Amino acid sequence: MKKIVSVWLVVVFGLITLLVACGEKSQEDVIKKLDDKVSSMDGYKTKAKMKMNTGQDSQTYQIDVWHKKKEYYRVALKNDQDKKGNQIILKNKDGVFVLTPALDKSFKFQTDWPDNSSQPYLFKSLVNDIKEDTDATFKVSDSNYIFQTKTNYQSNNNLPYQEIYFDKKTYAPKLVKVLDKDKNPLVEVKFSGFDMKPNLQEKDFAMDNNMSSGTAEAPVSGDKNQNSDTEKQTDANKTKTESFKVALPLEMAGAELSEQKEVETANGKRVIMTYTGEKNFTLIEQQAEVEQTLAAPQEVRGDIVNLGHSIGALSDSAIQWNNDGMNFYLASEDLTKEELIDVAKSVQGKAVK
Repeated sequence: MKKIVSVWLVVVFGLITLLVACGEKSQEDVIKKLDDKVSSMDGYKTKAKMKMNTGQDSQTYQIDVWHKKKEYYRVALKNDQDKKGNQIILKNKDGVFVLTPALDKSFKFQTDWPDNSSQPYLFKSLVNDIKEDTDATFKVSDSNYIFQTKTNYQSNNNLPYQEIYFDKKTYAPKLVKVLDKDKNPLVEVKFSGFDMKPNLQEKDFAMDNNMSSGTAEAPVSGDKNQNSDTEKQTDANKTKTESFKVALPLEMAGAELSEQKEVETANGKRVIMTYTGEKNFTLIEQQAEVEQTLAAPQEVRGDIVNLGHSIGALSDSAIQWNNDGMNFYLASEDLTKEELIDVAKSVQGKAVK
C-alpha cells in the first residue's frame, strides 16, 4: 500500500511540475511580447534612479524619461552631486540636443542617438540589445523575466554586459545592471512607475520650452518664467565672486602636467593645461557664462557620452562638457575615444587657485 501511495505522489508531483512549467513563457515568447510592446506603444513616461560607479566618485542621477512615437525623446538627468548641472537629452524633429538649462547652454549632435549605442534607461534600446544578442541568457523569478545580454557601447569596452529585469505582468523594465568584464555591476538603473499611455504633445519636446524652465524639471506648456533670466544672471555673478577652482584629471594616460597658463577673457578667467608624455593632451577650463538670450546650439559631429559627473559631447579628437558651473574642453590627437572619456571622467580633483 505504501508503495502505491508513493508512486501516486510521484506521478501527481510530476504533473504539477509539468503544468507549472507549461505555464511559464519561453525566452522567445517574452522577446516577442517585448517587441510587440515597443511596436504598439504610442509612448511612455517613467522615472528612474541611476547609480554610477564608473569614475573616481560614485554619482547618483534622478532620471525622468518621456518618449513619444516614433522619434521624440526627453531624458532629464538631475545629478544629486551638482544641482546646477541638471541636463536634458532631447530628440525632436529638429535633431538631437543636450541642454544645460541653468546656463542656457546647448549642443546639437549630428548623430543617430539613441540607436547608435546602448541606453540603459530607454525601453526600446533594452529590447533591441536583447534581440541583437543571440547568446543572451534568460531566467524567470517569481515576479520578473531576467535577461543577461551584451551591451553596445561604441566608446567604452569596460561595460560589456548588462542584466535586465522586466515585470512579468506588465513587461515594463524594473531594473538594469550594467556589468564590467568580471560581471560586477558598475551602473544600476532602478525604475519607479511606467506609464504606457501618457498624454504627450510635440511641444513638450520643443527645445525652447525645455530651456526656458531654467532647470531639468518637466516643462509646463506655455508657462514662461519671466524672472528666470534675472535669477540666472544673479547665479552667474555669485559664481564669479567665488574662488576659481581648477579641476585636475586623476587619470592622465601616462602624461604629466608640463604647462599651465591663465588667460583673462571678457567672460572671466580661462586656464589652459598642457599634458605631455606617452600621449599628449590639452585641458581647457573656464567659468560658465549664462547667456542673456537663448543662443544657437553649438553643433557637434560626434556622440553623447555619460561621464558620470555630467553628459559630454565626444568628437573624434575632443570631448567637452559642463560641470559644477564650469566649461571643460579636452583635446588630443594621441588619445583614443575611450581614453578621452577615461581622462574626462577623472576630472574631479580640485586645486584652488
